[in-house]
Amino acid sequence: MSSFARLIRFIPSGASRPLIGEPVDAALDVGLASLSSSSAIKVEVFSGSSVLNPGKKTGQIETVQRLLSPLAMEEVGSIRCIGTNYRKHAEEVKLPMPKVPILFLKPETSLNDPAPAKVVIPKDFVKDDAADWESELAIVIGKTCKDVPESSALDYLLGYTAANDISSRAAQFEQSQWCYSKGFDGACPIGPALVHKDQVKDIGDLRVRGLLNGNVVQDGTLDDLIFSVPRIISFLSRGTTLRPGTVILTGTPAGVGWSMSPRTTMKDGDEFRVEISHGVGTLVSPIVAEK
Repeated sequence: MSSFARLIRFIPSGASRPLIGEPVDAALDVGLASLSSSSAIKVEVFSGSSVLNPGKKTGQIETVQRLLSPLAMEEVGSIRCIGTNYRKHAEEVKLPMPKVPILFLKPETSLNDPAPAKVVIPKDFVKDDAADWESELAIVIGKTCKDVPESSALDYLLGYTAANDISSRAAQFEQSQWCYSKGFDGACPIGPALVHKDQVKDIGDLRVRGLLNGNVVQDGTLDDLIFSVPRIISFLSRGTTLRPGTVILTGTPAGVGWSMSPRTTMKDGDEFRVEISHGVGTLVSPIVAEK
């Protein structure tokens, strides 16, 4: 049995050092609650300093001042991302179903916190008007693994959180490789909560929604994945060591802005939300353009 159902990393009121803990209210969407000055998020603090080694409940209760990404930048290394991994998304972008998972990387410097942290469209990309969203389920590796079969891949999984694979489409389609167009600072907000894998009985039931300024633009479930979570873990571990803290983005459902008619992009002053079911909650990201 795991020591937690879901964890958040946060700065407590009146302090500056991050803590790890479990929200006292098991049903609370901490991402949305963090936006309201009238909704205090009470957290039972754990003894550890990382979701990778959370320790035990201390009995200490703290109030959240600011939410952080469940993992710190120094814990994640290169963030692995799977492209074109929902059937309906492949159809909307008019690409063939891939035969093997498509991998690209985002650097650790792209990691970002939930709101009030902002996603900044870099000044060199603002003129392109090509900032797009990709609501995604992110999985976190909990144990070192290499060359694992699909049948045991979930043994190495710690849990689930939400992510947004922010992309500059103009830069993306100028190149055959996607890391440059998706790797700018803060282009990978993650959170708000990490839900332990044991809390999700059927991965296919997980639901991912994306909302631009309150309007639903993406809505999909994991049963539309081309490559399952066990398949992704097994594939990425071939000849490659995946360390604890490895973050893997599993793909985005249909509904990206670049494929809409009319084409839609994120602009200064927008807000994008990624909602994931089963307790992960809502990852909120204000969008600003660098001046």
